Amino acid sequence: MKYPLFGAVLFALSTTFAQAEQHMKDVVAGDLTLSGAFTRATLPNAPVAGGFVEITNTGTTDDRLIAAVSPISLETQIHEMAMDGDVMKMRELPDGLVIPAGETVSLKPGDYHVMFMNLTGPLLEGETITMRLFFETAGEVDLTLPVGPTNAGAMGTMMHSAPAASE
Repeated sequence: MKYPLFGAVLFALSTTFAQAEQHMKDVVAGDLTLSGAFTRATLPNAPVAGGFVEITNTGTTDDRLIAAVSPISLETQIHEMAMDGDVMKMRELPDGLVIPAGETVSLKPGDYHVMFMNLTGPLLEGETITMRLFFETAGEVDLTLPVGPTNAGAMGTMMHSAPAASE
């Protein structure tokens, strides 16, 4: 090629567009369809972040989200946020999260979510991250999550960031 730099730029752009298109597409694994995955940018030195996705089980038997991993964190857990009297509490779901047959479960801000703990670096708006989900029946599923702004909503109602940030 006469212009190697031009070719490299075109390749980088096509790769970026392919990645953007990939995270906009639904991911199907067995009877599960995962859609709308995203995370939020973190504040400087934030130790945690949340991962969000909608999971639809089109099958006739329940499945269970049992674990998650990501290179952006040293520890990853499946969490829920729920009211305990007048207090919103977050807790790990050590037995995972059931995805009932014929239903959709939304991992979203202020509710069920993947919790990235002990982040290896900041999450910057406009970038993407990867995570692998482990299901009891559907197996391993790799997702690419676009990083939205710190207040990305349905991308929602609550923000995972440094503990000093308001939630």
